[in-house]
Amino acid sequence: MTAQAAEDKKARDVIILDMRKISDIADFFMICSGSSTRQVKAISDHIVEKLEKSGQKVWHVEGHHHALWVLLDCGDVVVHIFEGRTREFYNLERLWGDAPIITLKSNEKKQ
Repeated sequence: MTAQAAEDKKARDVIILDMRKISDIADFFMICSGSSTRQVKAISDHIVEKLEKSGQKVWHVEGHHHALWVLLDCGDVVVHIFEGRTREFYNLERLWGDAPIITLKSNEKKQ
């Protein structure tokens, strides 16, 4: 649901990392990018709205004010929404390189 909500707001490069065998932090990390801080805020707001409408809880939101990197703690899923250059700098995909990447059907269509 979080990936679809992100794509609803035109998030770029949406990936999901399967963290279950790597870390106790969360079962999955969803990572995506927005082209501006305004878009990062729109993506995060839309995800929170969709989750709350479906009865799921967002435990914590971090970074919404500056919107260079917004983190949504959704329990088993941690969502990372980056402004493009910030994502390149932190490069979570490399940091958690041992985690399997779950390919989204929408990404397969783009390739």
